[in-house]
Amino acid sequence: MRASLIQVAVNEGESVASRRARVADLVREQSAADLVVLPELWTVGAFAYEQFETEAEPLDGPTYEAMSKAASDAGVWLHAGSVVERAGDGSLYNTALVISPAGELAASYRKIHRFGFDQGEAVLMAAGDTLTTVTLPEQTLGIATCYDLRFPEMFRGLVDAGATTMVVAAGWPARRRAHWTLLNRARAVEDQAYVLACGLAGTHAGVEQAGHSLVVDPWGEVLAEAGPGEGVLTVELDPAKVADTREQFPALKDRRLGR
Repeated sequence: MRASLIQVAVNEGESVASRRARVADLVREQSAADLVVLPELWTVGAFAYEQFETEAEPLDGPTYEAMSKAASDAGVWLHAGSVVERAGDGSLYNTALVISPAGELAASYRKIHRFGFDQGEAVLMAAGDTLTTVTLPEQTLGIATCYDLRFPEMFRGLVDAGATTMVVAAGWPARRRAHWTLLNRARAVEDQAYVLACGLAGTHAGVEQAGHSLVVDPWGEVLAEAGPGEGVLTVELDPAKVADTREQFPALKDRRLGR
């Protein structure tokens, strides 16, 4: 299976509409991939809190429309990153979208762990409460967003739900880049799963983004890693490697807690 992570740069001066069109074209260019992944809140920027209210949209809003068409044109599964979703009751959510090669919404995931310590996202957005997996032809994706990465119990829940590949869309700050790499590798090792971690590049709302998207195998080895700027990271995955790893080193069978 070929996965392409598009590390989108979010910088001041580019409108949301322009970036949406540009990213749709980048998705179309990945027609040789099976799965394409975008970062968290790439339309507005993960720290651009003042834009959340004005750029919020329903699930079937302009971002979904553009990404649905792009996924269909390319014939790929698309984790379209996340958007600021406005729910029917007016609440805002940080919501990830997964779109099928036919352009249909296969799943949505409302971010469970909101970042901000009683500021920013933590007060502007409501929290999701449902783990989300998506079954592809050769594997099952477990969906997580940015700050979720710091909560290993969530990933164990995704394993119990059948996940073999964890997809993490993020807007991770550059000043904590070491944690980004460490935590993605830890989640891969402890859950014996692939981790596809796609982060933002650029600087928005005064916060430099870490970039350095990476793909980690079930043994914790980094198969590929991007640099700090915008670009596409493409890697070939062997879906059978997850089952092989879990059979060769069956640590998950020895769990005593949390089941």
